[in-house]
Amino acid sequence: MTRILLLVAIVISSTAIGQTDETKNVKAAIDTFFEGFHKGDTVLMKTVMMGKFPTQSTYKNKEGKDIIQTGDSNDLLQAIAKRTADQKWDERLLDYVIKVDGNMASAWTPYEFWFNGNFSHCGVNSFQLFHDNGQWKIVYLIDSRRRGDCGANKG
Repeated sequence: MTRILLLVAIVISSTAIGQTDETKNVKAAIDTFFEGFHKGDTVLMKTVMMGKFPTQSTYKNKEGKDIIQTGDSNDLLQAIAKRTADQKWDERLLDYVIKVDGNMASAWTPYEFWFNGNFSHCGVNSFQLFHDNGQWKIVYLIDSRRRGDCGANKG
């Protein structure tokens, strides 16, 4: 019985350690994405992106109606590439909640977005990632955008 308990403890602890390493690798992929985002370096961003993938943003319009805007990763890359030098985009990630299952991962990252040093909006990014032969790559991104009530719904 002692041997069985010891074997179970070893399996559980080795799984937890492996999961922690993969969680760190997922976080590193997201950090690389945002390093490129902030620098305007779309080549760096592409290193952690799986080709062209869907992107979506959710928000309430001026009338209070819930809206979902759909695009793709090429739209995002073009917006970053066309950003003028006088524009500073600063997306500050407030937390990372990362779940990994084999070669699939999900990351939930609450954020604040600052434009030229002024607060613009807040929300949450939800990334879906795929483990592509040794590297985590983003395959889907959706974010929410709120101008007020930024203390709510972050967790």
